[in-house]
Parts: sequence; structure tokens; C-alpha cells
Amino acid sequence: MNKGLSAALFAAAALTGCGSTTKEAKERNPAPCPFVVVLEDAARQVEFDGEPSLETVAWSAEIKDASLSCRYYGDRPIEAELRFSMAAGKGPAARMREHDYKYFVAVTRRDMEVIAKKNYARTIKFDKDESIKVISEKIDDIVIPRARESIAGSNFEIVIGLVLTREQALYNRSGKSLKFPDL
Repeated sequence: MNKGLSAALFAAAALTGCGSTTKEAKERNPAPCPFVVVLEDAARQVEFDGEPSLETVAWSAEIKDASLSCRYYGDRPIEAELRFSMAAGKGPAARMREHDYKYFVAVTRRDMEVIAKKNYARTIKFDKDESIKVISEKIDDIVIPRARESIAGSNFEIVIGLVLTREQALYNRSGKSLKFPDL
């Protein structure tokens, strides 16, 4: 086979894979995704054993680096995958080497009502001399129904936050919340 014919066949084969307009190819292409929001009041958590001070910190956590990828086509529901990091801390007042950290993921209409909300828990175990651990989480079962094809992902938000007690939420809102430089 001559080199010119060989090159032409190779180019034709390559273009066949790139120029696909099939329904399957369109499903792989992401449309505008919902916005992902870490709820500021619930982005951090500090659990004290006694009056709030550095010495009485038992556990802490902070949600970081949230990102979302999604996929949908036509009037199908939006399928989304949320990834984020959580920095967890074991303070001087911690009595054990493991702790359950709870967080939530909610789907909302943008700046409106909650459509769905689910709580999650993650047990984090600390080594003997370890006081900080950063973990990565992936939630890949988020499904957002749409009433019609013209409703884009940008009409929704995925909101994530730590599950806080009333006292923890008030502490975060007070402006006195401790910030740990290593987290």
C-alpha cells in the first residue's frame, strides 16, 4: 500500500471517531452543571469539651475544595457527582482516636427551596500521634429531575455543609470561630 493511501485511511478513521453526532456522544458531553455551594455557616465545625478555648477543642472539621461534574441529555434527569475534601482535626481534649463527622448534601432550586437533602457520616480514625487528617469524599448518586428539556443545570444548586448543633452554628456565626492554620 502506498504511503499516501495509508495516511488518507488513517485520517479518515481518526475523523470518524471525532465527528460523531450520535445520541451516545451527546450524553457524554456535559451541559451547564448546577452550582456547588459550601454553606458558609456550616463549612466549619469545632467541638469543645467545656468552655470554648484551644485547650478544650476535642474535634474540628472544615469542608474544602468542592467541585461538581454532571451529565444530562434531553429531558432526562441531571446526574451529578460531587467531590470535596474535608480536613478533620483531633484536639487536645479528644478522648478517643476516632470520630464520626456528619455532613449533608442538598439539592435546591437556585436561591429557592430544598428539593432533596441527605445526611452522610464518615468515621475518621487518627493514628496515635496524628492530629490532622485530610480526606476526599465522592458522592456519585445525586439525581435532579427536570420538568422539561429547556430546564438547565444552572437552575439548581448543590449545597454541602457539616451537620452542626445549635451551639456550633451560633459559634460559627459569632465571628469567634477558631481557625487552625494547619487545616
